[in-house]
Amino acid sequence: MLEAPASPTAAPPSSEDAAPGPPGPRAGRPLVLAAVFVCAACGLVYELQLVALASYLIGDSVTQASVVLAVMVFAMGVGSLLAKRLRRRAAVGFGLLEAVLALVGGCSGLALHASFAWLGGARHTLVVLSLVTGVLIGAEIPLLMTLIQRVSPRARQDADGTVADLFAADYVGALVGGLAFPFVLLPWLGQLTGALLTGVVNAVVGGAIVLWLFARDLSGRERLLLVCVNAAVLGLLAVAALLVEDFERAARHAVYGAHVRVAVRTSVQEVVLTGTRHGPPDLYLDGRLRISGGDGYRYHQALVHPAMRGRHTRVLVLGGGDGLAAREVLRYADVAHVTVVEVDPGVVRLARTDPALARLNAHAYDDPRLRVVHADAFRWLRTAPRTAPYDVVVADLPHPGSTAGAKLHSQEFYGLTARVLAAGGRLAVHAGPVAARPSVYWTVEATLRAAGFATRPYAVTDRPTGPAGGPGRAPDGSARPPRDWGLLLAAPASSRRPGPPALAPAPGAPARDAPTQGALAAAARRAERTRVPALPPSTLTHPRYGR
Repeated sequence: MLEAPASPTAAPPSSEDAAPGPPGPRAGRPLVLAAVFVCAACGLVYELQLVALASYLIGDSVTQASVVLAVMVFAMGVGSLLAKRLRRRAAVGFGLLEAVLALVGGCSGLALHASFAWLGGARHTLVVLSLVTGVLIGAEIPLLMTLIQRVSPRARQDADGTVADLFAADYVGALVGGLAFPFVLLPWLGQLTGALLTGVVNAVVGGAIVLWLFARDLSGRERLLLVCVNAAVLGLLAVAALLVEDFERAARHAVYGAHVRVAVRTSVQEVVLTGTRHGPPDLYLDGRLRISGGDGYRYHQALVHPAMRGRHTRVLVLGGGDGLAAREVLRYADVAHVTVVEVDPGVVRLARTDPALARLNAHAYDDPRLRVVHADAFRWLRTAPRTAPYDVVVADLPHPGSTAGAKLHSQEFYGLTARVLAAGGRLAVHAGPVAARPSVYWTVEATLRAAGFATRPYAVTDRPTGPAGGPGRAPDGSARPPRDWGLLLAAPASSRRPGPPALAPAPGAPARDAPTQGALAAAARRAERTRVPALPPSTLTHPRYGR
């Protein structure tokens, strides 16, 4: 931005207003605005990284995003007030502020992950990190406003225009940071390394702009302090980046035990497989136990086999990329076609290629009757052809209490599911644990009824067993608590069949341990004892599932 020529009669600028740095006022103003741009981009990356990692570690992304945003915005206001004390030494104050922000923001992911892995929780750490990061980010703009007034005499004469320029650079930087996080940093570097690299950029830009542009504002001792502090911060971030893989490995062992065989970060989630190569594996998705190889077969058998009572030539499995629900379906010789709709190709790839997991799912993906579609179940149902409806739909989907699962247990989702069901078809739904969260389970049941289904609730429990660190055992060797699965068998209500479908074993069920009539009757009574009456259905605009 060019400066207007000074009037011949204007008084010469004072030493305080004169450009203190070597580039002069014409170059100094764009350089400060460039620093605003970079700082804003880095700040938003820190914010998004906390939201993403907290959602993965703690769950319920709506709650975590609300906590981070609310605490951080409040802290930014506090930081703006505190920055008033640094305005007289704005140059050195900004340089030190950026160094501290780079260290805190860059290492925040490591701190949050370490708290989750070794302390057993991350909520308090999340609040503290959001508060500290917000205070540091909030102090930036007041100090940058002071610096741009020092580097450019015009800034004091046109305060309104300067504020507009600062906020424009800030908002554009936030746009770039917000887009860089999901499309560049996260897929290419991962959450931890991406945050560390952002910290390096933050420290380099903050230190360079002060040491070069405002060198004359600094005493020799202040210059030495800034150089030493920035060098120490950059050194710490570099060492942390080199040790990220070792840190992640140690954190996984702390969370999952010593028998971690596979740990991959797909485009959708983190997939971890534990256990020995020749023993039954445990599968964790985003830190949550999805299947327990030694004991989890009871869940899939109870989910699938009651729904197979009746015609079952064509079967649709929503979710279930591990292949275990498909395994139970394919045991029926008269099943002609199975479609598995799974959003994460990485889970399917692992289910195909990992020897232990492929053995557990009985090599279901090698069966020519099975077809895999990689798509979000909700989106796929909206465009699914209705010319060949399905006799059975098995919804082996994420927990409804999670944000990802809430959409897949909404009234709109079940309405779409009803459109692909054949006349007389059945729907089997996993609705989360009954004992721990009965209101979530019965909200799913109410939602199904609101979508036009008649339902038959039932709950299956299991007490896992196994060696320390293996199936049925927690990473510390203690026995896992009993697991319970809230299930629902549903069918579209009609004048011909207004009541719920029969909860009974399928005739000639091939599974050796398929639930008996007595076991299913007991499962129905177990669920009924937890009933929560008069719950409203969950919709896309009014999700009712809490954590």
